[in-house]
Amino acid sequence: MALEITDGNFSETVTTNKGVALVDFWAEWCGPCRLIGPVVEELAKEYEGKATIGKVNVDDNRETAAQFGIMSIPTLLFFKDGQMVDKHVGVASKSELKKKLDALIA
Repeated sequence: MALEITDGNFSETVTTNKGVALVDFWAEWCGPCRLIGPVVEELAKEYEGKATIGKVNVDDNRETAAQFGIMSIPTLLFFKDGQMVDKHVGVASKSELKKKLDALIA
């Protein structure tokens, strides 16, 4: 299951974390977010132990969303060793996301 990332734990979960992380910025009312949500959950299971996969609810965690300039959701940010290295706005296929994760893990 994808981690619930909040304003309070974002730093320890993502930016001070060694390794790869994928963070999905979403909201309950967002239709496209509901489409990509199950894909993010599947990736969390598949990449357990290889990458941190989490979700930030933008309605509940405005500080983190503002910090990264999230204007549209879903927005997926990719991190390596605490640094944002890639960004995808909108719905993406599972294979697209896997390709990006695999390239960062390699």
